[in-house]
Amino acid sequence: MVDAYNFLASWQLFPEKCNYQVGLVPKSGNYKIASSKDGEYLNISNNWVSITNEAFHTEYQSTPDSNIYPYPNEDFADSIQSTIINTGSFIIIFFKKGEPILEVLHEILSNGYLKVSQKGLDESKEPFTNIEVYHKQMSVLPYASSSSSVAIRPTNEGVMKHKALSAMEEQTNMQLDQIRQQIELLAKQAQEIQKRKELSLMIYEASMKFKPQIGYIYHLYEQRDGTHNLSMIAPSEWGGSSPFKQFIASVKLLADHTWVEV
Repeated sequence: MVDAYNFLASWQLFPEKCNYQVGLVPKSGNYKIASSKDGEYLNISNNWVSITNEAFHTEYQSTPDSNIYPYPNEDFADSIQSTIINTGSFIIIFFKKGEPILEVLHEILSNGYLKVSQKGLDESKEPFTNIEVYHKQMSVLPYASSSSSVAIRPTNEGVMKHKALSAMEEQTNMQLDQIRQQIELLAKQAQEIQKRKELSLMIYEASMKFKPQIGYIYHLYEQRDGTHNLSMIAPSEWGGSSPFKQFIASVKLLADHTWVEV
């Protein structure tokens, strides 16, 4: 069971990253993979809320030793097989009368997310693939997802809790969005400061035959030997051809003695 360690967690659904070919589409969900106390099997539970606010729950056990075991819910399947492929993937196969009817592949992606790919046949015996993506939770919420999960049944408890959970989720998502926007703004400001710093270093290493004044606009050129020159003359003011190799930028000196491109 050591190889399954990376999967042992409660995973929160990313609805916008999922792709469903069949089944109800969830708007929120939780996928929990836990090990039994003796470490012999995995307990997999799945709670999810549909876009119509119906709450569902499914739970089953799986022994990941590649052997085939009877499955208790014979209405869905009569046997189950689980195999740990490596530390980043394992597969569960459900059988009916000896034929595979659903394959559930679990994969840990490079970004740490959990990808669950469900492959089977729909009611018309046509093949389908549902793909779900989850991120790891630090805490366990009593609701979650999987539109094509086996042995699904509505739960009154889930419906009762959903209103409060929805309000909580809306508020925390709003707060996270605000923090995310602040982080993006700080990152943008940091990039602008870094850009000013790099430009300022270039200018202070350039040749200049005057003392720049704060708030005034000057013009930076590259000379033919690769060095730079700061001039008060704009490219359009030379009259003829410029004595420099190329024009770099028009710049302004700020009060903190950094330079900004204008």
